[in-house]
Amino acid sequence: MRFLSAVPLLLFATAALAAGAPTPGGPGAESGKPRGTEMQPVEKAPVRVLGVAEEFVMPSGNIGCIYIPEGGTATYRPADGGPELSCDRVEPKYLRATLGRAGKAVVRTNVGDRGCCGGDKVIPYGDVWSAGPFTCYSERTGLTCKRDDGHSFLLSRARVTAN
Repeated sequence: MRFLSAVPLLLFATAALAAGAPTPGGPGAESGKPRGTEMQPVEKAPVRVLGVAEEFVMPSGNIGCIYIPEGGTATYRPADGGPELSCDRVEPKYLRATLGRAGKAVVRTNVGDRGCCGGDKVIPYGDVWSAGPFTCYSERTGLTCKRDDGHSFLLSRARVTAN
């Protein structure tokens, strides 16, 4: 009979240990915390801040640009991390000029994702647009965009240059 009365006590003690309850009078009993559960500070991973792309077009509607800030956006991150300025010219032949973080401007004539030229922000002739290390000059003769280190491109109907 003694054996039967000890079984419920044994089952209760086993269930309490399995649930992580502290043993009566054991370490951690004073604070009510189980042993080995001290909180340690956790180092958080750095949060990447995403920027917002900025688009603008020339009054003619023939040239349109998109600026990607350093770090990229939620939908696009330049290979070098940005910033990046890309401008598309529609006529007489579709092409794209790009200035990245460093190096010379690049002109591509085989553009697979043609999407120029729309948008609400028109840069009138004679005005200047600027963001990050880039500055663009809107003129009737075309669009010239430069990076702070002097590399640039010019897009117009008559000519295209890049350095």
